[in-house]
Amino acid sequence: MSTGTLLAIIIPIVVVIALVAVAASLLVRRRKLRERFGPEYERTVENADTRMAGERELRAREKRHDSLDIKPLDTSVRDRYARDWTSVQETFVDHPEDAVHDADRLVTSLMDERGYPTQDFEQQLKDLSVEHGRTLEHYRAAHEVDELSVRHQATTEQLRGAMVHYRALFEELLSDGGQARHARA
Repeated sequence: MSTGTLLAIIIPIVVVIALVAVAASLLVRRRKLRERFGPEYERTVENADTRMAGERELRAREKRHDSLDIKPLDTSVRDRYARDWTSVQETFVDHPEDAVHDADRLVTSLMDERGYPTQDFEQQLKDLSVEHGRTLEHYRAAHEVDELSVRHQATTEQLRGAMVHYRALFEELLSDGGQARHARA
């Protein structure tokens, strides 16, 4: 065979192998993002212009999250938060709206204590999504009811549901679920 014929065979084969490797790499990266973000993966991709843009957003969240100083809680701090949560739950019986507001403040305080920025709710969601993507929908639902209750438009059942939702994220943050990736070597 001539050199030209060999090149005509080898070059397409190398190109096909390279394309397969790139496609496999993209699929692996997509699978890892889906596993990491859970339902937040689909939500982000659906809200983006393209799947690639959504995945780029998720990778940017990971990068930002890695730059945060997320830390576990000392046992004494964890115990204090657990007592505070019990107190908030006890308040619910007589003052459900106040309890929901207190639960929101307590979750925000706990986030701050762990090292999450807490100034902007949308940014909170993005930062939490990296390690708490599976409980993030709880936080959204609870926050929505909290906003309704500020206007005294939430039913007692909605308020009760908000407490359950807040508790899901609160317990995960309290138990150090989803510690910073660089701390998990």
